[in-house]
Amino acid sequence: MLDHDGDTHLYVQIAEIIRQQIQRGDLPPGHPIPSEATIQSEFGVARTTARRAFHMLREEGLIYTVQGEGTFVTSPDTAPREPRKIPMYRKIADDIVAGIRDGDLRPRRPIPSETALVQKYEVARETVRRAIGRLREQGWVYTVPQRGSFVSPEDKWPAD
Repeated sequence: MLDHDGDTHLYVQIAEIIRQQIQRGDLPPGHPIPSEATIQSEFGVARTTARRAFHMLREEGLIYTVQGEGTFVTSPDTAPREPRKIPMYRKIADDIVAGIRDGDLRPRRPIPSETALVQKYEVARETVRRAIGRLREQGWVYTVPQRGSFVSPEDKWPAD
């Protein structure tokens, strides 16, 4: 638990908690660490506080970030992994298209929620939003404000 009234900055306390999880093996090498948004929610802190904690751990060489994918525990004997050939938002979009084509996601029915996709792919909410935006641009889905995103009728799907 964080000591909000103590003399140690909150970001230092959060970095120490994550550092201990890494040292205990709760977060093994190559494993994603919780996102900034998760840290923000879990500890009730501002996003900048989470960023500062991540920056501190990154400077210590305990974690590394792959743009569009997340932040991972560094392995002492291996270099950080290479970025994916396709961005994560495209993988999410491609997986949803596959679900539509396979009939798992039917026209005029909802696609998984942003929250469900964030949890499934362990990515930032913005990555999921970008994937849904791509699907919307292509005609695979449409969004109803306050209701979510739905599979478009088949006649609106892009031609292959």
